[in-house]
Amino acid sequence: MLKSALAQRLRPNFDDDRDADTFLLRLERYGADLVESLEAVYGDQTNVLLDELFEVMIHAFHARPDDLKRLDEARLLRPDWLQQPDMIGYVAYADRFAGNLKGVAQKVDYLQGLGVKYLHLMPLLNPRPGENDGGYAVQDYRAVRSDLGSMDDLSLLARDLRGRGISLVLDLVLNHVAQEHEWAARARAGEEKYRRYFHIFPDRAAPDRLERTLPEIFPDFAPGNFTWNEEAGGWVWTTFNAYQWDLNWANPDVFREFLEIILYLANRGVEVFRLDAIAFIWKRLGTDCQNQPEVHQITRALRSCLRIVSPGVAFKAEAIVAPGDLIHYLGTRDHHGKVSDMAYHNSLMVQLWSTLASRQTRLFEEALKAFAPKPTNTTWGMYVRCHDDIGWAISDEDAARAGLSGPTHRHFLSDFYSGEFPGSFARGLVFQFNPETGDRRISGSAASLAGLEAAETPEQVNDAVQRLLLLHTVTLGFGGVPLLYMGDELAVFNDYSFAQTPEHAADNRWVHRPQMNWEVAGAVQANADTPAGRVNAGLRHLIRVRQSTPHLHASIESQVIPSPDRRLLLLLRGHPLGTLLQVYNFSEEPVPVPGHLLRRHLGDTADERLSGFQYDLTPAELTLPPYGRWWLTTP
Repeated sequence: MLKSALAQRLRPNFDDDRDADTFLLRLERYGADLVESLEAVYGDQTNVLLDELFEVMIHAFHARPDDLKRLDEARLLRPDWLQQPDMIGYVAYADRFAGNLKGVAQKVDYLQGLGVKYLHLMPLLNPRPGENDGGYAVQDYRAVRSDLGSMDDLSLLARDLRGRGISLVLDLVLNHVAQEHEWAARARAGEEKYRRYFHIFPDRAAPDRLERTLPEIFPDFAPGNFTWNEEAGGWVWTTFNAYQWDLNWANPDVFREFLEIILYLANRGVEVFRLDAIAFIWKRLGTDCQNQPEVHQITRALRSCLRIVSPGVAFKAEAIVAPGDLIHYLGTRDHHGKVSDMAYHNSLMVQLWSTLASRQTRLFEEALKAFAPKPTNTTWGMYVRCHDDIGWAISDEDAARAGLSGPTHRHFLSDFYSGEFPGSFARGLVFQFNPETGDRRISGSAASLAGLEAAETPEQVNDAVQRLLLLHTVTLGFGGVPLLYMGDELAVFNDYSFAQTPEHAADNRWVHRPQMNWEVAGAVQANADTPAGRVNAGLRHLIRVRQSTPHLHASIESQVIPSPDRRLLLLLRGHPLGTLLQVYNFSEEPVPVPGHLLRRHLGDTADERLSGFQYDLTPAELTLPPYGRWWLTTP
């Protein structure tokens, strides 16, 4: 319970008793989580920090627009809003999608036509000039990139989206700021307060000790983790690039600064924050400085503050880590369901492409079984492709259980998707080859990686179309928020023109970051007989089926059923309305499915939701066509 002395001290900050009651009731509900996490991280500095945080939170509460306060109340009544089957996400760069924020507002009808209710606009907060890691080197968190518009334009777009039932999602880079950020500039100028915002070392002694256990994120163009800065007179921790200065989250001032930023942007209409590089924010000698326990305490404390001021806002963890580490970003034990509301299921994406190349699902099964059950109030973000490269995050342990060698299989996948493997259908590019580890990541659009770019015969075209629809069907059916990456709904190929843009030429991830061609988009929608038109029409149909399938509520998880055939993947979802059994064929061959296996879960008949047919399951075998997919439910 909230101590009455604290309530009496805070109540005079409110002119309206109802506002005071609202704030204090939420504080009573989430205050214990906030204090516990702050004490775990900041110890005896907590009381002073709390006083500063209450001032920030009360100011943001008063400044929150009335329509957003109404959204907060609606979300409190429907806390599973991110888990609904009709929640479809779309991810795009604002400039490449529609020129600027006003242009995006003019394309909302297109998004609604796809069924989108969640729009993630890639980094648009003001970055440093020139090279900026695709916008992830932020110079000013309270300003929009000038060519995209203004912060007022962002607020207007958010309001328009909200009025049409679409939530605005923005990136919040937590691990670092651009070296041009005011904090870094003042640190270089010698202000001790701001030097403590960063990790700055006078010599190489500490960096050399730390480097012994630190990985390199971009070994090709940003080797090492520390950069000498003459003006600062020291070695600055720079995990990603020399111009991105890592923040010192052990300093409570950094926590307070980011809470102000988050609440400011929430009051501008941001409904979901993608917590970029969240895994890296806490540093500890002798570790890889990822996934440290303090990361989750800090996230829970920030989330608690949000629940008090703006409970209609959610966190999504951008943590591309092993399953055993990933579950902590959603919460375990006393943090269960109290950290991030959503996390990327990177493993699902990796296994989709791995299985498409190998035509064998055993590794997929083993990888999914390695995941601990997530909290029922959280959700996964699933995707076929995204703005980033594909790193082959396949553990040696999962591979061994599937009878494979992890290094050998990762090598095979890099060969396959770069087009080097004999018979490969893929057209991808190798990104960040690390000669020490042999690691090779892959860039490329979904259509090019799935074989549509290389297809020459009608049979090859059909196989590529079916592969793409298979990938999307698994993503839409797994249970969570499926995230469509801009252009995938149009089956766009690699855009090799990126090499002609100087600031992009050294980073081949731009091969799958094309400009949206609206003439092509119109033509694709108008002609369902072309390969791209078939993908588009098929995807739109899949989305409609998903939205009418309550079994896909994300509070329920997909369970792996051991497959009777190495080419099949079976996922089972139990729901109060009945069972949903998904069956997927990851090969270009028809595969028999034992009738007794289907009857065990569904009975003698089942409704196949994707086709609308009712299946008789009494025969000894049913045949799933090449790259076929079934969503079978009990009648």
